[in-house]
Amino acid sequence: MKKVFYLLLLSSLTCMSFMVFKEKPVLYIIGDSTVKNGSGKGADALWGWGSLVDQYFDTGRLSIENRAIGGRSSRTFITEGRWDAILKTLKKGDYVIMQFGHNDAGPLDDTSRARGTIKGIGTESKDIYNPIRKVNETVYTYGHYMRRYIREAREKGAIPIVCSPVPRNSFKDGKAKRGDQDYGLWAKQVAMDEGALFIDLNALIADAYDAMGPEAVARFFPKDHTHPNKEGSMLNAAKVVEGIEALKGSDLHNYLK
Repeated sequence: MKKVFYLLLLSSLTCMSFMVFKEKPVLYIIGDSTVKNGSGKGADALWGWGSLVDQYFDTGRLSIENRAIGGRSSRTFITEGRWDAILKTLKKGDYVIMQFGHNDAGPLDDTSRARGTIKGIGTESKDIYNPIRKVNETVYTYGHYMRRYIREAREKGAIPIVCSPVPRNSFKDGKAKRGDQDYGLWAKQVAMDEGALFIDLNALIADAYDAMGPEAVARFFPKDHTHPNKEGSMLNAAKVVEGIEALKGSDLHNYLK
């Protein structure tokens, strides 16, 4: 009897130990300044949705790492080593939400940023000299870099979720300008081609902007037509959550409050 008792006790302690030390899944968020502006603490009254979305989640069961950084494109987030840093800790059961596009339209090799990507989702490439990094570099399409995030996240056992980029404060005939002819479309196409989860964040927010009208939306943008304040970023965060709730084939919504 004593032997059975000790075996049961050992088994119980082992189970308790596993429960105590089991790591929480992590939601990694990557993107540009519309996802995390500056340090993410509202400097100059500007925010990104990734700095505010945590309040919708039970962070006792899910950790959130907002690794987005202003000024980066789908290309430079990789070439600066930021994606590799995430891959070092990314594990099975984690999530990666990605939103790029705002900075991808810039020049490939200018002397101020050199952050652009080739338009589209094809296999084109161009060899350049990068004057910022002072190296020769092969630049690919927006779709190439987005596919890399998806595939490498999956290789780690993580779940990639692609977001189309949030719309700017740009209206025509009273309607918000959408990204359904460029980066919003390309983000969707890449996600579909790769069988990845997709949130059409651009359309969700643009629909809200249309309902509010240009004058109401203008109060979200105190500095320029791209970077929203806290109120605007709260709307964006709410739309991200709306998109998560509607995702089919994902259990990320289970971590929402």
